[in-house]
Amino acid sequence: MAHPTPQVGHPHPISSVSATREQLLEKIRNDKNLPTLGVAITKVIEITSSDDDSIADLAHYILSDVALTQQILRLANTTTYRSAGGVAVTTISRAIFLLGFDTIKASALAALLVSGFRDQHHASLVRRELVQALCASVAAREIAKLHHRPNIEEAAVAALFKNIGKVLLAYFDHHRYEQIIQQAEQRKLSTSQICVEYLGCSFERLGEIVLHEWKIPETIIHAVQSLHYGELKKSHHPHDWLRQVSSLSEAVGEMLVSQDQNGTDIQEQRKALLKRYGQALDFNQTQFNAVLDLVRSEALQLAVSLNVELKHHGKPDKKIVKESDFCIEFMLPAFDSQHLQASARYPSGKPRNARDLLLAGVQDAAQMLSSSNLKLNDLLLLVLETLHQAMGFRFATACLSDLQKTKFLARLSVGERYAERQKAFQFLASETDSVFQLALLNNVDLMVEDALNPKIQSMLPTWHKQLFPDTRSFIILPLVVEHLPLGLFYADRDVTAPEGVPPDETALIKTLKGQLLTAMNRRHN
Repeated sequence: MAHPTPQVGHPHPISSVSATREQLLEKIRNDKNLPTLGVAITKVIEITSSDDDSIADLAHYILSDVALTQQILRLANTTTYRSAGGVAVTTISRAIFLLGFDTIKASALAALLVSGFRDQHHASLVRRELVQALCASVAAREIAKLHHRPNIEEAAVAALFKNIGKVLLAYFDHHRYEQIIQQAEQRKLSTSQICVEYLGCSFERLGEIVLHEWKIPETIIHAVQSLHYGELKKSHHPHDWLRQVSSLSEAVGEMLVSQDQNGTDIQEQRKALLKRYGQALDFNQTQFNAVLDLVRSEALQLAVSLNVELKHHGKPDKKIVKESDFCIEFMLPAFDSQHLQASARYPSGKPRNARDLLLAGVQDAAQMLSSSNLKLNDLLLLVLETLHQAMGFRFATACLSDLQKTKFLARLSVGERYAERQKAFQFLASETDSVFQLALLNNVDLMVEDALNPKIQSMLPTWHKQLFPDTRSFIILPLVVEHLPLGLFYADRDVTAPEGVPPDETALIKTLKGQLLTAMNRRHN
C-alpha cells in the first residue's frame, strides 16, 4: 500500500521516527486496559460473524458486562430507537429484538471503544476523536442504506475504527497529536501526511498495525486503509466499496466535529466531498445533505447514551422540536429503565422492586408478541432474562423436550456458569417421583423457598443434587400446551428465600409464562 511521501527537508531522521513509532506501539501493547479492549472487540465481532444463530451468545456477552449492559439499554431507550408508545426497554434480549442484531453489534463495539479510551487525563482530545468515530459509524450506515447494501453494519463497524490511529495517538502521546494537527492546519496538508513525518507511517497504517494485533477481521482492516487522492471511481468489488464508504464517513465525522467546535461554514467541504466520492458511491447533493442531517441528530443521541460530550451549534428543526414537546407532554408515561435497575435486595439476592421488574418484562414480551418478526427463541430469552433479573436467581434455564419426547434438555440459559450447567441439565421423560415430573404432569408452578425441606429433598433427582449441590431455593414453571408437556423453566439460588413470592409477583410470573405459551401454541398449531 502506498503512503504519502514525507516533505523533503523535514528535520526528523528516519531512525528517530521509527524509534518514536515503536515506543508508541510498545506503550499501546503494555497498557493494562487495551489488551482487554482488543479481546472484547474481537469477541463481539466473532460472535456476530458466526453462521449460527448468535443472538443468545451476544446477549450473554453483553449481560456479563454491567457497564456495557447499561450503555446498550440507554441507547435502546433514546428517542431514535424507542418503539411507538414510549415503552421503556429493560432487557438486552428486547434491545436486540428492537434495534436489530447488527445495530446492537455496532453499538456494543462503539460502547467498548468509548469505555476503553474515556478515562484519562487528556479527555478533550480523545473525546473529539471518539465523537468523530461515532459520527463516522452512523454516516457509513446511512450511506450504505442509500443503495440497500447487504453489509450495512459491516460498513458501520469499519468506519468506527477508521480513525483508531488518531484515537491511540491522542490517548498515548497528546503532545505529538497536537503538533500533527497544528502542522496540518498551518501547511494545509492532511493529518496523515504529517503523521508520516512524525511516526514514519500514516494514521491509517498505525490503526492497521494495532487492529492486526487485536486480530480484527481482514475485511475491517482493509477498509481502514487510505485511498489515493482525487476523484474516485465506482468499484464493484465489495472490499473497495467498504473502503470508500469508511473513508467518506471519516471525512463526514471530521467535518461535523470541526463544525461543532468552531461553527465554520462547511458548504465548501460538502462540495469537495461530493466531488471526490459522489460518482464512486453514486449519490447526489440532496442525498448527501439528507445523510448529513440524519448523522448529526443520531450521532448526538449515540454520544449522549455513551456519555461522550458532543456540542451542537446547528439550528434545530422547529417543527421537530414542537412535535417532540407535544409528544412528551401527552405521551403515556412508561417505566424509566434507569429506575428499573435492581437496587435494594433481600438477603436472598431478590430485588425489593421485583414487581416493577416483572411488570417491565411483561410489557417487553407484549411488544414482542405483537410483532410479525417474532422468533420463539427471542421471547424465550427475554422471559429467562426477566426472571433472572427480577427475582435475583443465580441461574435460569429453559428446558425443552427433544423431538422423540424421551428427554428434556436445557436449550437456553442465563446466569452464573450458564454454559457448563446448561450442558449437564437434562432428564428423562420417564423419570418418576421427581419434582420436575410432578410439576409437568400436574402443570403446577412450584416455588420452593427452602430446598433443604425433607419433602423437597426426597423428590430431587440424583442428577440435580450432583449438578446443584448447594441449591437452597428454586422455581419450576412447566410449559404445557393442550396437555402436552413441552418443557419447563427452572431457576435457583444458593440461599433460601424466606420472603417468598407475593400474589402480585406470582400473577406477573404466570403472565410472562402465559405470553410464552401463546407464542408456543401458535408454533405448535
